[in-house]
Amino acid sequence: MAEDSGQEKTEDPTPKRLKEAREKGDIPRSKELNTTVLLMVSAAAVLAFGANAITDLGVMMVDNFSLSREEMFDPKYMIVNFASSIIEAVWAVLTFMAVVLVAAFVGPISLGGWNFSAQAIAPKGSRMDPIAGLKRMFSLKSLVELAKAIGKFMIVTGLALFFLNTVQNDLYSLGKMDVFVAMSESINLIGWAFLIISLSLILIALLDVPYVLYESAEKLKMTLQEVKDEMKNTEGKPEVKGRIRQMQREISQRQMMKDVPQADVIITNPTHYSVALKYEDNHRNAPIIVAKGSDFVALKIREIGKEHDVPILMSPPLARALYYSTEIGDEVPSGLFKAVAQVLAYVFQLKRHKQQTAEKPIMPKERDIEIPTEFQHDK
Repeated sequence: MAEDSGQEKTEDPTPKRLKEAREKGDIPRSKELNTTVLLMVSAAAVLAFGANAITDLGVMMVDNFSLSREEMFDPKYMIVNFASSIIEAVWAVLTFMAVVLVAAFVGPISLGGWNFSAQAIAPKGSRMDPIAGLKRMFSLKSLVELAKAIGKFMIVTGLALFFLNTVQNDLYSLGKMDVFVAMSESINLIGWAFLIISLSLILIALLDVPYVLYESAEKLKMTLQEVKDEMKNTEGKPEVKGRIRQMQREISQRQMMKDVPQADVIITNPTHYSVALKYEDNHRNAPIIVAKGSDFVALKIREIGKEHDVPILMSPPLARALYYSTEIGDEVPSGLFKAVAQVLAYVFQLKRHKQQTAEKPIMPKERDIEIPTEFQHDK
């Protein structure tokens, strides 16, 4: 997209882009950090457990080379002895191997965290493309890897020669020691050699980790057009969203119109607003809004109200107040209780008059219906 549109990748990756990258296994990983952690932990494990392990293995070897003639020619004994030797060898190095195994898992996830991606291990034909392979061989990343390899070789070789020069007298003295003592000293020297070499790789890892993070961030950056396209795909195109909202309004209005015949009164501003109210004394503390609308919808509410003999009362201030302060299904705000009570009292008395059980009520005048200041709307 960036190449086709000519736009530069200047935008930070979106959460969706980051999630897709993790699903593909495209997360920052530093081989140098993994190697350094593994070598340092291995060296520490050798220094901590190596002497005991080599001593136990030495004792096992002595026992195996000290068998009598009868034992060597006894097949059953040799099988039992072989199994016992295997178990002893495993126990001797078990702690060391367990520590190294933990380091082998911790090292890779120390940068980028734990992530399993089936897509990353799936076979891809593009990986066998020789042209793509040549491009990777001569890419900037390959040059950086070559520079790191040369740097590691020079540092490790220099420190190894320095270490050998420092401990050469200790190496010469090993031949004069008892076998078990020499084995313990040898494993300590090996452990220190590993530790010094791994410490030397810290410098490479400190340079590699920021580069890997920078490279990963640059790779995932997006163009402005890509961000816009993703927003469209995620949230929907404006035309589609507009059509969905229109359909939702139409469905809501159809349901609202079905409730208008059950209303007790419709309060109107004849030119703009209509609000239908219903009061159920046994179920609610206040009347509820069953329908409301402006302009064409307001006219439709009044038409349905007339068809079903719902009383229609003109009170522009109250109609505006209810229209702006409520939603369908809401109870009438407490600040408008008095004004609505005046209207409902008139409506219920009018119903009794039609049933010839009460005198004809006087319609409340607009000036008698008080609307609190916070509910007043001029439009």
